[in-house]
Amino acid sequence: MVSTVLITGASQGSGKATALLFAKKGYNVVLTARNLERLEAAANEVRNLGGSALPIPADVGEVQQVKELVEKALDAYGNIDVLVNNAGICLTGSMAKTTLEDWQQIMNTNFWGYIHTINALLPHFLERKKGTIVNVGSVGGKMPVPDMTAYCASKYAVTGLTETLRLELASKGIHVCAVHPGVINSNFMERAQFRGENDSEVEQRRQQMQSLLESSFVSQPEDIAKAIWEAVDQKKSETVVGLTSFATEAYRLFPGLMQFIMGQAQNQRK
Repeated sequence: MVSTVLITGASQGSGKATALLFAKKGYNVVLTARNLERLEAAANEVRNLGGSALPIPADVGEVQQVKELVEKALDAYGNIDVLVNNAGICLTGSMAKTTLEDWQQIMNTNFWGYIHTINALLPHFLERKKGTIVNVGSVGGKMPVPDMTAYCASKYAVTGLTETLRLELASKGIHVCAVHPGVINSNFMERAQFRGENDSEVEQRRQQMQSLLESSFVSQPEDIAKAIWEAVDQKKSETVVGLTSFATEAYRLFPGLMQFIMGQAQNQRK
């Protein structure tokens, strides 16, 4: 029987790259995202590789849409073997300039979106006594990033969810793993949100992010896709992608020193 993967945030960037890679590996691919036009285009790229693709538009932050997504996927393919939670948004700005609406939006997509898909698929995995859940986190879920409190909170929540769920489900034949990218060189800037005291500060944050996207710390979508595939194929517990692994390891070993360094850098920018 052909294996099936369900990928959220699959219309572009690392989600689309993951869909293409799993198709090359012989998987049926269920793609979901909010933008139907881009989703259809990504599904056609999968089909051009000879794979079977089912694009289903959905907002992972809406629980009913996720339930219907999973029902349609199971009706089409019978089984789902791998869930890749990849949908997410990024917001840069101080806590003082982050509204409650901003918090609700980022947590609804980055955290509750993962809860919704897992909740909908878990009975299927438990019944079959097998399955893999890949939660795409972030370097911001392994260490703090200045002026990204809301984003880091959402990604730390994903880290806690993943590590605890792994313990819970390992004995039931279900593998749970995390893939933590740094900044990804894709369509990042068109989806990123920035908050500041005024238009000048917002633009400054935007320029800082643009400069980071041009640095050697940036990962390509294909790097993330490869890390996701290896996490599934080799049953890895966790992978930090690219050069950001050095930063997260330094923070793990020397958290006080790293906080001091980041604090000094933060003060110099003000």
